[in-house]
Amino acid sequence: MQNKHPFTLLENGTLGLATLVFGVMAGFFWTYTFNVNLAMMQVDGETYARVQSLFNQNVRHPMFFAFFFGGGLFSIIAILANLRQRKTLSFWLIVLAAVIYIGGVIIFTRQVNLPLNYYTESWVPTNLPDDWVATRNSWNDANAIRVATSFLPFLFCISALVMRTFKQGGAAKLS
Repeated sequence: MQNKHPFTLLENGTLGLATLVFGVMAGFFWTYTFNVNLAMMQVDGETYARVQSLFNQNVRHPMFFAFFFGGGLFSIIAILANLRQRKTLSFWLIVLAAVIYIGGVIIFTRQVNLPLNYYTESWVPTNLPDDWVATRNSWNDANAIRVATSFLPFLFCISALVMRTFKQGGAAKLS
């Protein structure tokens, strides 16, 4: 007799939590790229320097860090909780989501966005460096990359959850 519920509450719950965190972060980066960055393109250099520095300083709080690093942490927890499902497509979607998020959001932010943040925070708003527009554009481009690298994990985890609701989708063996 086949188990009607091949996935446990722990397996689905950890996947659900990782999915939630990925969704919040995808929304954060999307909102920033398609609203905040577009508005910031309309302001003069001095205003940009002041406001961007305020954004960078004010995003450093426990709630943001919990979600930002939670995408990596909760996806790893979901992988560990779902190890017995390693022959299913839904498991490998979780792995792919974790790899993309950790590499494309956490590591990418450390390597690209944070150095740009530190640089913009060093500016004197009334005496901007000659490359301030190029730096702003580089930061906007880098944030747009994080839109994709946070949305794809969200999409993959949603897909894994949906697959699990169908008898053959999520439980289908890959071998």
